[in-house]
Amino acid sequence: MMFWRKHPRMWLALLVLLCLVMPQWAAAAPPVDPGNLLRIDMAQTEDPGKVSVTMQIFLLLTVLSLAPSILIMVTCFTRIAIVLSLLRQAIGSNQLPPNQIIVGLTLFLTFFIMTPVWQTVNEEALTPYLNNQLSSVEALKKAEKPIRAFMLKHTREKDLSLLMDIAKRSRPKNIDEVPTTVLVPSFIISELKTAFQIGFMLYIPFLIIDMVVASVLLSMGMMMLPPVMVSLPFKLMIFVLADGWYLIVGSLVKSFAP
Repeated sequence: MMFWRKHPRMWLALLVLLCLVMPQWAAAAPPVDPGNLLRIDMAQTEDPGKVSVTMQIFLLLTVLSLAPSILIMVTCFTRIAIVLSLLRQAIGSNQLPPNQIIVGLTLFLTFFIMTPVWQTVNEEALTPYLNNQLSSVEALKKAEKPIRAFMLKHTREKDLSLLMDIAKRSRPKNIDEVPTTVLVPSFIISELKTAFQIGFMLYIPFLIIDMVVASVLLSMGMMMLPPVMVSLPFKLMIFVLADGWYLIVGSLVKSFAP
């Protein structure tokens, strides 16, 4: 500050000089094309590596866009989500628990159940591929095996035979000959049936409570009082006293136990 006060003219001269020189430096610099900063070029080239990287980017974007569907179709997500939704309908609590809670619980239970499968995929496929020990095709085949084993364990032979007949394929000699395009829909159909069977068993006790409450109200002449308003507290009380969440979550997780 003391130097500025002693030599104000010197600082003013330097400021004027910078104002004069900066536009010349900017004009002398070569123009930068914003399109060159990030460009995906599919033109013909002698280097096949450029096209390979481009195709990998498109494949990666495609997989990421289909990731939610893949997560739902080849894991235990379907069964858990349907059972929890049917449980909410059986209790008759409208939107409680809310959809966010149902989906969140289903998602974390899916991660918990599928952890051994993901660990196998990571050890046998992902890690060797990242270490350049496997090609992308070999890594995909290695990753497919544990997922197929999980789906085959929970797929009914009847559903698998149905889709094999629809696809007009001959009966496979072993499990490895079952194509994945047939295995995935067969697994989904089996999961839907299992989920609805569990949901039906959950509906029975709550349905009995509704019938008893409706009969009592009818015998008392309270026909204008909705039975749901009276039965809901009883259903919630019984569900809490029986520790329903513990039983249902435990049963769902154990149904996928190896």
